[in-house]
Amino acid sequence: MYFVYIVKCKDDTLYTGWTTDIENRLAKHNQGKGAKYTRSRYPVALQYLLEVATKEEAMKKEWAIKRLSREKKMELIDGK
Repeated sequence: MYFVYIVKCKDDTLYTGWTTDIENRLAKHNQGKGAKYTRSRYPVALQYLLEVATKEEAMKKEWAIKRLSREKKMELIDGK
């Protein structure tokens, strides 16, 4: 299984990524060892999680979410 996720950083920005191990990935982000973007913005809090079957699907969904405006990402997080 693959996971697409959105986290909220300490500066209130949103970061989107994908992983095969969400617990480990969140731990890495919160240790300052995750993505370059989150290294100076941790701790992060999980806001959205989607499970998909393939790596390709995860990468496509991540790209689609990254192209959304903050407003649309918040709607996705809020389930609207």
